[in-house]
Amino acid sequence: MEVIERKQNRINTLFEKNKKGLLSVYYTAGFPALEDTVRVGKLLEEAGADILEIGVPFSDPVADGSVIQASNKSALDNGMTLRLLLKQVSELRPQVKAPIILMGYFNPILQFGVKAFCEAAVAAGVDGLIIPDLPLLEYQEMYKATFEANGLQNIFLIAPTTSEERIRTIDKVSNGFIYAVSSSSTTGAKKNFSKEQRAYFERLQKMKLKNPLLIGFGVSNHDTFAAVCEYSAGAIVGSAFISMLKESKNLESDIPEFVKSLKAHR
Repeated sequence: MEVIERKQNRINTLFEKNKKGLLSVYYTAGFPALEDTVRVGKLLEEAGADILEIGVPFSDPVADGSVIQASNKSALDNGMTLRLLLKQVSELRPQVKAPIILMGYFNPILQFGVKAFCEAAVAAGVDGLIIPDLPLLEYQEMYKATFEANGLQNIFLIAPTTSEERIRTIDKVSNGFIYAVSSSSTTGAKKNFSKEQRAYFERLQKMKLKNPLLIGFGVSNHDTFAAVCEYSAGAIVGSAFISMLKESKNLESDIPEFVKSLKAHR
Protein backbone atom coordinates (compact mmCIF):
# COMPACT_ATOMS: atom_id res chain seq x y z
CA MET A 1 0.00 0.00 0.00
CA GLU A 2 1.36 3.42 -0.93
CA VAL A 3 2.35 5.54 2.05
CA ILE A 4 1.66 9.24 1.63
CA GLU A 5 4.28 11.45 3.25
CA ARG A 6 2.66 14.15 5.34
CA LYS A 7 3.94 16.92 7.53
CA GLN A 8 3.92 15.57 11.07
CA ASN A 9 0.98 16.65 13.18
CA ARG A 10 1.95 19.06 15.98
CA ILE A 11 0.23 16.78 18.51
CA ASN A 12 2.57 13.88 17.68
CA THR A 13 5.60 16.17 17.73
CA LEU A 14 4.65 17.48 21.19
CA PHE A 15 4.26 14.02 22.73
CA GLU A 16 7.52 12.82 21.18
CA LYS A 17 9.38 15.68 22.85
CA ASN A 18 7.50 15.68 26.17
CA LYS A 19 6.44 12.52 27.97
CA LYS A 20 5.24 14.07 31.23
CA GLY A 21 3.65 17.13 32.82
CA LEU A 22 1.79 18.42 29.78
CA LEU A 23 -1.04 20.89 30.25
CA SER A 24 -3.93 21.24 27.81
CA VAL A 25 -6.28 24.11 28.58
CA TYR A 26 -9.85 24.29 27.30
CA TYR A 27 -11.47 27.65 26.65
CA THR A 28 -14.66 28.54 24.81
CA ALA A 29 -14.21 30.53 21.59
CA GLY A 30 -15.78 33.97 21.82
CA PHE A 31 -15.75 34.06 25.63
CA PRO A 32 -15.70 36.23 27.65
CA ALA A 33 -15.86 38.55 24.63
CA LEU A 34 -16.29 37.66 20.96
CA GLU A 35 -12.76 38.78 20.02
CA ASP A 36 -11.00 37.09 22.96
CA THR A 37 -10.29 33.78 21.17
CA VAL A 38 -6.90 34.87 19.80
CA ARG A 39 -5.92 36.88 22.87
CA VAL A 40 -6.62 34.04 25.31
CA GLY A 41 -4.77 31.50 23.13
CA LYS A 42 -1.66 33.67 22.92
CA LEU A 43 -1.64 34.35 26.66
CA LEU A 44 -2.07 30.65 27.45
CA GLU A 45 0.91 29.59 25.36
CA GLU A 46 3.07 32.41 26.73
CA ALA A 47 2.14 31.24 30.24
CA GLY A 48 3.22 27.66 29.55
CA ALA A 49 0.14 25.79 28.29
CA ASP A 50 1.22 22.98 25.94
CA ILE A 51 -2.06 22.44 24.03
CA LEU A 52 -4.84 24.89 23.23
CA GLU A 53 -8.25 23.21 23.27
CA ILE A 54 -10.76 25.65 21.86
CA GLY A 55 -14.44 24.97 22.46
CA VAL A 56 -16.86 25.38 19.55
CA PRO A 57 -19.93 26.97 21.15
CA PHE A 58 -23.07 24.85 20.80
CA SER A 59 -26.61 25.26 22.06
CA ASP A 60 -26.72 21.83 23.74
CA PRO A 61 -23.25 20.85 25.06
CA VAL A 62 -24.37 17.64 26.78
CA ALA A 63 -20.93 16.43 28.00
CA ASP A 64 -20.20 19.68 29.78
CA GLY A 65 -21.10 20.95 33.22
CA SER A 66 -22.88 24.18 34.08
CA VAL A 67 -19.77 26.40 33.93
CA ILE A 68 -18.87 25.46 30.36
CA GLN A 69 -22.53 25.35 29.30
CA ALA A 70 -22.92 28.96 30.47
CA SER A 71 -19.78 30.00 28.54
CA ASN A 72 -21.21 28.37 25.41
CA LYS A 73 -24.40 30.40 25.76
CA SER A 74 -22.45 33.62 26.33
CA ALA A 75 -20.29 33.00 23.25
CA LEU A 76 -23.34 32.29 21.07
CA ASP A 77 -25.02 35.42 22.44
CA ASN A 78 -21.82 37.33 21.57
CA GLY A 79 -22.26 36.20 17.95
CA MET A 80 -19.78 33.33 17.68
CA THR A 81 -20.21 31.01 14.68
CA LEU A 82 -18.16 28.10 13.37
CA ARG A 83 -16.96 30.12 10.37
CA LEU A 84 -15.90 33.02 12.58
CA LEU A 85 -14.10 30.59 14.89
CA LEU A 86 -12.11 29.16 11.98
CA LYS A 87 -11.20 32.70 10.93
CA GLN A 88 -10.01 33.46 14.45
CA VAL A 89 -7.96 30.23 14.57
CA SER A 90 -6.29 31.23 11.30
CA GLU A 91 -5.30 34.53 13.01
CA LEU A 92 -4.06 32.72 16.11
CA ARG A 93 -2.08 29.99 14.30
CA PRO A 94 0.88 32.14 13.13
CA GLN A 95 1.21 33.54 16.66
CA VAL A 96 1.49 30.22 18.56
CA LYS A 97 3.40 26.97 18.13
CA ALA A 98 1.18 24.81 20.37
CA PRO A 99 -1.19 22.23 18.88
CA ILE A 100 -4.70 23.61 18.45
CA ILE A 101 -7.59 21.22 19.08
CA LEU A 102 -11.23 22.11 18.49
CA MET A 103 -13.65 20.54 20.95
CA GLY A 104 -17.25 20.54 19.78
CA TYR A 105 -20.35 18.59 18.92
CA PHE A 106 -21.00 16.89 15.61
CA ASN A 107 -24.14 18.72 14.50
CA PRO A 108 -22.42 22.00 13.46
CA ILE A 109 -19.72 20.00 11.62
CA LEU A 110 -22.35 17.96 9.81
CA GLN A 111 -24.19 21.13 8.78
CA PHE A 112 -20.92 22.64 7.55
CA GLY A 113 -20.14 19.43 5.62
CA VAL A 114 -17.59 17.03 7.10
CA LYS A 115 -15.14 17.13 4.18
CA ALA A 116 -15.42 20.92 3.81
CA PHE A 117 -15.01 21.37 7.56
CA CYS A 118 -11.90 19.17 7.74
CA GLU A 119 -10.32 21.08 4.87
CA ALA A 120 -11.22 24.46 6.38
CA ALA A 121 -9.99 23.42 9.84
CA VAL A 122 -6.61 22.28 8.53
CA ALA A 123 -6.27 25.41 6.40
CA ALA A 124 -6.88 27.47 9.56
CA GLY A 125 -4.19 25.55 11.45
CA VAL A 126 -6.19 23.04 13.51
CA ASP A 127 -4.35 19.85 14.51
CA GLY A 128 -7.08 17.76 16.07
CA LEU A 129 -10.73 17.43 17.06
CA ILE A 130 -12.60 16.22 20.12
CA ILE A 131 -16.21 15.36 19.23
CA PRO A 132 -17.87 13.71 22.25
CA ASP A 133 -21.08 12.75 20.45
CA LEU A 134 -19.49 11.16 17.36
CA PRO A 135 -19.77 7.37 17.88
CA LEU A 136 -16.61 5.33 17.37
CA LEU A 137 -18.16 2.95 14.82
CA GLU A 138 -19.68 5.79 12.80
CA TYR A 139 -16.32 7.57 12.79
CA GLN A 140 -14.53 4.44 11.60
CA GLU A 141 -17.01 3.63 8.86
CA MET A 142 -17.87 7.10 7.57
CA TYR A 143 -15.34 9.77 8.54
CA LYS A 144 -11.96 8.31 9.52
CA ALA A 145 -10.62 8.37 5.96
CA THR A 146 -11.58 12.04 5.54
CA PHE A 147 -9.99 13.06 8.85
CA GLU A 148 -6.80 11.17 8.07
CA ALA A 149 -6.60 12.44 4.49
CA ASN A 150 -6.49 15.94 5.98
CA GLY A 151 -3.99 15.04 8.71
CA LEU A 152 -6.47 15.71 11.53
CA GLN A 153 -6.25 13.75 14.77
CA ASN A 154 -9.59 12.64 16.24
CA ILE A 155 -9.32 12.43 20.02
CA PHE A 156 -11.63 9.95 21.77
CA LEU A 157 -12.85 10.07 25.35
CA ILE A 158 -12.79 7.13 27.73
CA ALA A 159 -14.31 6.94 31.23
CA PRO A 160 -14.16 4.65 34.28
CA THR A 161 -17.10 2.71 32.82
CA THR A 162 -15.40 2.13 29.44
CA SER A 163 -14.59 -1.55 28.90
CA GLU A 164 -11.02 -2.69 28.34
CA GLU A 165 -12.03 -4.00 24.91
CA ARG A 166 -13.37 -0.60 23.86
CA ILE A 167 -10.33 1.21 25.28
CA ARG A 168 -8.05 -1.03 23.23
CA THR A 169 -10.16 -0.44 20.10
CA ILE A 170 -9.94 3.33 20.66
CA ASP A 171 -6.18 2.99 21.19
CA LYS A 172 -5.87 1.13 17.89
CA VAL A 173 -7.94 3.70 15.96
CA SER A 174 -6.23 6.72 17.55
CA ASN A 175 -2.96 8.32 16.53
CA GLY A 176 -2.55 11.27 18.89
CA PHE A 177 -3.60 10.87 22.48
CA ILE A 178 -6.58 9.54 24.43
CA TYR A 179 -8.68 11.81 26.64
CA ALA A 180 -9.36 9.91 29.86
CA VAL A 181 -12.15 11.53 31.85
CA SER A 182 -11.74 11.07 35.58
CA SER A 183 -15.40 10.35 36.31
CA SER A 184 -18.53 9.27 34.47
CA SER A 185 -20.16 12.67 34.77
CA THR A 186 -20.07 16.10 33.16
CA THR A 187 -17.07 18.41 33.36
CA GLY A 188 -16.37 20.37 36.53
CA ALA A 189 -13.61 21.30 38.95
CA LYS A 190 -12.94 19.05 41.95
CA LYS A 191 -10.71 19.47 45.00
CA ASN A 192 -9.11 16.02 44.80
CA PHE A 193 -9.57 12.49 43.45
CA SER A 194 -11.16 9.53 45.19
CA LYS A 195 -9.53 6.16 45.84
CA GLU A 196 -11.71 4.70 43.05
CA GLN A 197 -10.55 7.32 40.57
CA ARG A 198 -6.91 6.67 41.38
CA ALA A 199 -7.50 2.93 40.92
CA TYR A 200 -8.96 3.72 37.48
CA PHE A 201 -5.90 5.83 36.56
CA GLU A 202 -3.65 2.99 37.70
CA ARG A 203 -5.61 0.47 35.63
CA LEU A 204 -5.14 2.62 32.52
CA GLN A 205 -1.43 3.02 33.24
CA LYS A 206 -1.00 -0.75 33.47
CA MET A 207 -2.68 -1.29 30.08
CA LYS A 208 0.45 0.06 28.32
CA LEU A 209 -1.53 1.75 25.54
CA LYS A 210 0.35 2.91 22.44
CA ASN A 211 -1.19 6.40 22.67
CA PRO A 212 -0.39 8.73 25.56
CA LEU A 213 -3.16 9.67 27.99
CA LEU A 214 -4.27 13.10 29.13
CA ILE A 215 -6.66 13.10 32.08
CA GLY A 216 -9.43 15.65 32.41
CA PHE A 217 -12.62 16.45 34.38
CA GLY A 218 -11.84 17.65 37.89
CA VAL A 219 -8.32 19.07 37.43
CA SER A 220 -8.42 22.51 39.02
CA ASN A 221 -5.30 23.11 41.14
CA HIS A 222 -1.68 22.03 41.57
CA ASP A 223 -2.57 18.99 43.69
CA THR A 224 -5.02 17.54 41.14
CA PHE A 225 -2.66 18.40 38.26
CA ALA A 226 0.25 16.67 40.00
CA ALA A 227 -1.95 13.67 40.85
CA VAL A 228 -2.97 12.95 37.25
CA CYS A 229 0.60 13.48 36.03
CA GLU A 230 1.64 10.48 38.15
CA TYR A 231 -0.45 8.25 35.89
CA SER A 232 -0.45 10.03 32.50
CA ALA A 233 1.35 12.41 30.17
CA GLY A 234 -0.58 15.33 31.65
CA ALA A 235 -3.90 16.99 32.29
CA ILE A 236 -6.74 18.81 30.60
CA VAL A 237 -8.18 21.76 32.50
CA GLY A 238 -11.45 23.40 31.52
CA SER A 239 -14.09 24.46 34.04
CA ALA A 240 -11.63 26.00 36.50
CA PHE A 241 -10.11 28.10 33.70
CA ILE A 242 -13.52 29.20 32.38
CA SER A 243 -14.52 30.24 35.92
CA MET A 244 -11.33 32.31 36.17
CA LEU A 245 -11.99 33.96 32.78
CA LYS A 246 -15.49 34.89 33.88
CA GLU A 247 -14.24 36.60 37.03
CA SER A 248 -11.05 38.11 35.61
CA LYS A 249 -10.56 41.85 35.49
CA ASN A 250 -7.13 41.50 33.86
CA LEU A 251 -6.50 38.52 31.57
CA GLU A 252 -2.88 39.55 30.96
CA SER A 253 -2.00 38.92 34.61
CA ASP A 254 -4.65 36.34 35.59
CA ILE A 255 -3.94 33.78 32.83
CA PRO A 256 -0.19 33.47 33.62
CA GLU A 257 -1.03 33.25 37.32
CA PHE A 258 -3.58 30.49 36.67
CA VAL A 259 -1.15 28.36 34.61
CA LYS A 260 1.64 28.92 37.11
CA SER A 261 -0.62 27.85 40.00
CA LEU A 262 -1.25 24.51 38.27
CA LYS A 263 2.26 23.68 37.13
CA ALA A 264 4.48 25.21 39.81
CA HIS A 265 5.14 23.77 43.24
CA ARG A 266 3.89 26.09 45.94
